[in-house]
Amino acid sequence: MKKVLIFSMICLMGMATVCMMNSCNKDQTNKEGYVNLGLPSGTKWRASNETNSNSGNEFFTHDEAVAKFGSNLPTKKQFEELQNSCKWKWKGSSYKVTGPNGSYIILPASGYRYCGGDVYGVNSYGYYWSSSLGASDDAWSLLFTSSSVYMGSYDRCDARSVRLVQK
Repeated sequence: MKKVLIFSMICLMGMATVCMMNSCNKDQTNKEGYVNLGLPSGTKWRASNETNSNSGNEFFTHDEAVAKFGSNLPTKKQFEELQNSCKWKWKGSSYKVTGPNGSYIILPASGYRYCGGDVYGVNSYGYYWSSSLGASDDAWSLLFTSSSVYMGSYDRCDARSVRLVQK
């Protein structure tokens, strides 16, 4: 009986250790909702997109995003680091973006809304604002499809998704 009890305790301790290791590797979300992907800069990325209470969806014009989120809006350089330092795997209508430490975030292909107009590209295209300005009335944005991820400069009156960062 004693041997069975000792064996059971060893098995339980082993299972607890495995569970703790797996949760640490897969869930690096801090109490504010940011995920440590293990990026060289130390930048942490929010686990989910922001919601615009003014419009009832997740789209913001560039000016709305800058006014509401300020320095938590990622820069072009932070998006480029995410693009270059992580593994991107298309899953249905979103990308699973896995950092060097194995933690990940999901970026949905939510599309975008033309300047005051229709929504375009839902489930096919992801557009995310950066805080970095482009030429004239443009700002830099991350854009992706199932086959490519890149940065482009777009009209700031378009409404796009927002994913915040924390340094």
